[in-house]
Order: sequence, then C-alpha cells, then structure tokens
Amino acid sequence: MRRDDVRNIAIIAHVDHGKTTLVDGLLRHTGTFQVKQDEAQEQVLDSNDLERERGITILAKCTSVPYKDATINIVDTPGHADFGSEVERILRMVDGCLLLVDAQDGPMPQTRFVLRKSLALGLAPIVVINKMDRPNAKPSAALDAVFSLFIDLGATDPQLDFPIVYAAGKQGWASLDMNTPGKDLSPLFETIMSHVPAPIADADKPFQMQVTMLDRSNYLGKIAIGRVYNGKISRHAQVALIKGENEKGKNYKVTQILRHFGLERREVVDVQAGDIVAIAGVEDADVGDTLADPERPAYLPPLVIDEPTMSMEISVNNSPFAGKEGKFVTSRHIRERLLKEKAINVGLKIEELPGEGNFRVAGRGELHLAILIETMRREGYELAVARPEVIDKIVDGAKHEPTEHLVVDIDAAYQGAVLESLGRRGSRMIKMETEGSGRMRLEYIIPARSLMGFKSELMTNTKGTGLMHHSFHGYEPRAGDPPRRPNGVLIAMEQGLSTGYALNALQERAVFFIDPGVHVYEGMIVGQNSRTNDLVVNPCKAKQLTNMRSKATDDAIQLAPARIFSLEQALEYIERDELVEVTPKSIRLRKRVLEKSARKRADRDAEEED
Repeated sequence: MRRDDVRNIAIIAHVDHGKTTLVDGLLRHTGTFQVKQDEAQEQVLDSNDLERERGITILAKCTSVPYKDATINIVDTPGHADFGSEVERILRMVDGCLLLVDAQDGPMPQTRFVLRKSLALGLAPIVVINKMDRPNAKPSAALDAVFSLFIDLGATDPQLDFPIVYAAGKQGWASLDMNTPGKDLSPLFETIMSHVPAPIADADKPFQMQVTMLDRSNYLGKIAIGRVYNGKISRHAQVALIKGENEKGKNYKVTQILRHFGLERREVVDVQAGDIVAIAGVEDADVGDTLADPERPAYLPPLVIDEPTMSMEISVNNSPFAGKEGKFVTSRHIRERLLKEKAINVGLKIEELPGEGNFRVAGRGELHLAILIETMRREGYELAVARPEVIDKIVDGAKHEPTEHLVVDIDAAYQGAVLESLGRRGSRMIKMETEGSGRMRLEYIIPARSLMGFKSELMTNTKGTGLMHHSFHGYEPRAGDPPRRPNGVLIAMEQGLSTGYALNALQERAVFFIDPGVHVYEGMIVGQNSRTNDLVVNPCKAKQLTNMRSKATDDAIQLAPARIFSLEQALEYIERDELVEVTPKSIRLRKRVLEKSARKRADRDAEEED
C-alpha cells in the first residue's frame, strides 16, 4: 500500500551547484515563508554560521512544502564528500532525489560521490540542470556529461531513463525545454509528483522507525529524527529503543511528536508510515537505533557508514597563554564536548590517548575535522591540534592509502607550474581538456595526504585564479612520501611583545605570520624562513635608546603584510613536530616542544631511533 499524499525526496549535488537556493525557491513558490522574510534572507536552511560563511551545507536539513493535496518532504544534503555520513543517512529516508548539476560546470567530483550513493540505494534521480540563467550555461554539454557519469557508475536501465528539468533556482523558475525559460517552479513540482514513488506504508504493521538524525532542545531534551517505515504512533505512547539485533530493547514514553511544516517543527497528535518525524522522550537514542512497538519489537538493518580516512590528535592547550582567551580549557571539557559530537556526527570516531587530555579524532577528511575544531573554537574551547594524518588499511597483506579524485580548473598559462606541483605529489593524471578561452581542466587521482598544502600552492602558482574540487576515490597501494614543506620556520626565543624594529631586521630572510605589537612566547612560530632550516629569532628585540639620532635610523619602518592563516591553512602548513594552538580569539602556530634545549634533545633522540 502506498501513500499518495506524501513524497519524500533528497536534493543532492556538488558544492555550490544551488541545492539550498533551489529549496528557497520551492518554499517561495508554495508561500511557506513571507515575502518580507525571503527578501531579507537567502539560503534559509543554512542556519549554521559556518554554513553561511563558507556557502556550503554541512548538516542535513529537513523541511516540507504542500503541493496540491500532497506534502513533499525535502531534505537538503551536504555536497562535500567529507560530510558523506550525512548524505548516506539521509538517502535512506527518502524514495527519490533531485540531482542538481550546474549548467556551466557540469558534473564535478562530489556529483559523482553523491550520485554513486543514491544509485547504490536503488533511487532513480530526477536530473535538474540548474543555473540556466548563467551567461555561459552549456546545458547540452552538461546533460551529456551527466549521462556518461550514470553509465560510469553502473546505473540500471530504469535509472538511465531519468526525467530532465531545466531550472534557475535563484530566479525561481523551471522548464522541461532547455530553450524556453519557465514562469515558476510548477514543472519541477509536477515531475516530482509523477516520478518519485509514493512511500510504501502499512499502518497495520508494528511501529518501526530508524533514527537518522539527532537534535537537542533545552525544553524537550534529545530529539530523534527519522522516517516511520511501518505502523503508526501517537503522543504519550510507549516505544522500545533497540540498539542491536536480537535485543528486546528498553521502553520509553514519547513526550512529543513533531513534523516539519515549512521551516518549523510543529507538534502533532500522531504519525504513520511514510512520514518523516521528530520524536522527543527517547533520551538514550543514537543514530542508527530503531524505535519499535514494545509488544512486537523488530530491529531495522543498521546504517552502513564509510570508514574515516583521516585523523588528528587534539589535546589540552598547554602553551604559556593557555586559559587567557577561552572558557573551556580542561580535558574534562574537551572530552564531554567530543562525546557529545560523536553521538550526533556518526562519521567521527574518537579515541582517548595515553596521558591527560589527549584524544585522536578520525573523520572523512580534512574539512570534516576542521569544521569540528572551528565549531568548538567558536563555542569557547581552547585546543592544541596536530597535523592531520591519513588512515591506511591493509589489503591482501599490503598497505593501502586513501586516494582522492581531484579536478583542477586553471588558466592555461599556469599549466606548467601546476603540472610540476602535482607530479611531485605522486598524482596520476586521468584527463586533460581545454575549456573556453585559455582555461584548462585537469583530473587526477592523488593520495589524500598529498593534498595537504596543495591548495595554498595552487593559489600561489595561479595567482589566485585556480579552482580545485576533490572527493574520495578509493584505496590504492601506498606510494612514496609526499614532498615536505620546502622552508623552515622562525621560532620565537622568548616571551614578550613583538616590535617593528625586530621584525624589520629579520624581514629580508622571512615571511612573517605576526605583526608588531603581538604577544609571543618561546617556541611559537612567528614566520617562515627563506631557507630549509628552522631558525630561532627574537621578534621582541627593542631599539636601544641613545642621545644620537640620524635620519637613516629614524626613517619609518616599512614591513610587508603578515601572512594570516585560516584554520585549514594552518593545519596544512604544520609539520609533525608542530601544533596549531586554537582559541576563540587566535590561531597560533607553535612547536610541540617549546624550549630550545628540550627540542634539541628530542630531535637527537628521534635521529637515534631512526
């Protein structure tokens, strides 16, 4: 039995191909939020500050819109492969998906990633060629590339027979003809209603729901979000929480049942199979658990999540400035916050290491881990973070490492430097093509660890015009080590306030990471040496005061602007003997061992071990 009054769909796409903007258009079309609101705010589902700043979706979001006599539940999923655990869970909740492809860029690495997930689950996507309003739109070429991608990923014949809709999400129109702009989004709604299967729903079977997302409310406590697969449930009913096969489960009382209506969740009396709902009262629920009828409990197959490919160490900040800028600085604070994150973010694995306040956090990629650190930083935490390391795995007795499918868009004038850079990093070219006037697109398979630091190198080699995208490709035999950082660093020799006089004396041999008037401490990295070796310097040296004056010495000091790192850039830059000190106000680079004499002993011991 199918419910014709419900459709459950996910929107999947590469980063920045317009998922969230299209959802805005669907909400506007149905009048779900008022004109004064939609004029003031775009990307209404990207409620997280980091999502708005970066222009990406990090956490999956649910909403619903009414269309004629039906309710369309829509889930906006992340497009970046680092948040693949979100995508995998969401696709299990829906019966169809919209695959958005930019009419100019065509399919990109993360398009391949999210499409592979949906095809593997048997979903038949509706292809939406979006951003048709772009002046350089090439919908025919984009569609040909999409068809080739479906074939490459082993799509079945029914999946290859996909419907096509042409749209401009920002302008709020869709059309079934690429040469004729639409008036509104009605063609897209009609395609959804006719091509997305209605959910199979049997209200007479025992209640079953799988928890795919978690939320928390100060008033309601933990909220379990998921799709009801069988049966129905009413407010104040009893449910069994089942965490594993052959378990009977523990009973809980449902305190509230909520459904999505537009941008908000509203309390309802009951729900039935086919609905996507939020249930409060099951405080011990985790992602992947089953909520079932206590009289006839039945476990749903567990969620299968891709294993982490990268890890990094997080520890208590022990620098001389520890505790001066953050609110949560102890190992207890960090442990509680990481465990809280693990309960919601199933793509993360957290391990407590020997020693007080040391943890290893494993995730799906550098961005996945950096987002966690940035979120904690904004919440008031202080941390010391080590360089990310890839997680190898043994295949047939040999060590294999994760590799990435990398796409680089550059001006043809810079191809020599970019090709040389990628060659040094052990990459393998799989495609090269020219695009438009003087642009090139290069595709590579590259070890994940070789991507560390590549983005900043690409920006330097292309004078800021290069573009890169990558997604997980697979595991391949481990190649040689990637090139190390070519330059050494400048290390402060004492604690104090940096001076323009000292920096001016050093700037011929350095690129500085600080400006004058910045507090530094012994062991803090203050700049990059022009040579390969590390150099201990005194950035706090003051000019000696005398009664002799000369024009030459009193001329105004002119310093080059300091190089300021973002969190991801800092994590890419550091070596294994270095850390990034992260506080709510600062990002500092430092040596693991702060004292010069202790560093020398540590280096000598490391050489003897080798």
